[in-house]
Amino acid sequence: MSVVIALIALGKARRATKRLERLTETYWELRYDHGQLRARVAKLDSEEAPAQAESARTPGSGSFVPLSSLKRG
Repeated sequence: MSVVIALIALGKARRATKRLERLTETYWELRYDHGQLRARVAKLDSEEAPAQAESARTPGSGSFVPLSSLKRG
């Protein structure tokens, strides 16, 4: 009886080990993908920043005007 229980426990331990390996591999793949995406976003932000700065310099660029200042004037 104890041999059967030991074999069942060994099987469960092996399955748990395989699952842990898969989870670890998935974790590192996700970390890598996250880093790649973060680099892409940073690149897009750096390309977009000069365009935003240029559009902010043009008159009438649609800047925010609070309603309270319109009521006073």
